Amino acid sequence: MKIRIPAVKALSVCIALAFSSGALADQPIVVKFSHVVAENTPKGQGALKFKELAEANLPGKVEVQVFSNSQLFGDGKEMEALLLGDVQIIAPSLAKFDRYTKKLQIFDLPFMFDDMAALDRFQSSDAGQELLNSMKSKGIQGLAYWHNGLKQMSSNKDKLVRPEDIKGLKFRIQSSDVLEAQFRQLGANPQKLAFAEVYQALQTGVVDGAENPWSNIYSQKFHEVQKTIAVTNHGALDYMVITNSGWWDGLPEDIRAGLQKAMAGATEHANKLAAEINDRDQKRIAEAGKAKIQTLTKRDIAAWREAVRPVWAKFSDQIGEDLIAKARASNGD
Repeated sequence: MKIRIPAVKALSVCIALAFSSGALADQPIVVKFSHVVAENTPKGQGALKFKELAEANLPGKVEVQVFSNSQLFGDGKEMEALLLGDVQIIAPSLAKFDRYTKKLQIFDLPFMFDDMAALDRFQSSDAGQELLNSMKSKGIQGLAYWHNGLKQMSSNKDKLVRPEDIKGLKFRIQSSDVLEAQFRQLGANPQKLAFAEVYQALQTGVVDGAENPWSNIYSQKFHEVQKTIAVTNHGALDYMVITNSGWWDGLPEDIRAGLQKAMAGATEHANKLAAEINDRDQKRIAEAGKAKIQTLTKRDIAAWREAVRPVWAKFSDQIGEDLIAKARASNGD
């Protein structure tokens, strides 16, 4: 008996450990996707589509948890959270990466892309895809580009046609050296503000204007506190969906492949939605009649392009003239 009792106990422990190990092995990999916008935006819908597709591709192997509206982390903390492993996927604006690589400033250069089709061509090109890997040494792996739309200029003044019309005005910008240089070159005063503060700042006159895609203008009701919106299409407000490169490279190959497939499907969904929403919201703003939409002539646009051309020269060394040339080639002109 003295011999059998330890043997039985040992066998029980082995069985328990076996069941325990099996249970742990059966636990799905949790993927936390955190973002700072509402669920009904293109980014919000893209995140939900990624969850749907990832869990369908990898049943029981992954669980994607989506946290919208800065539930976990706001603009200022989400990158740190990703690098610490507190979340696995985020999708910041392309303007947020200049501290990690200067090459992504290509997307902030004014009038770089003629339209969304040109932007798509560049992002899907070899040069655009290489940029997804440009921050890997910093622990950041790009997975995809998601659209939000081309930006329009808005202000609380009655006239916004030529570049001289914004001289002396205070414009809200994202935290970007290129965007700051853009408005200084135009004689305006750039003010860095968090997105959540923009409506009140426009309403109270803390700033006079801003630059946003139609979907942002409508969803945040900026058209109710601005007199004029000029159809400038002068820059893109896009996102890069990113993950922690150490975490990503450490995933089993089948899991990584399944997540890549889900991301491709979510990207197609989000970008199609972005185009539809921007077209719809431009019409809604026009129908609301609270802000005047000004369509610019080719001559007007040429004046804006010429006014901001020195900004390209200022950042060409940081970005690389070869990359700028490849981006320009995507316009097909």
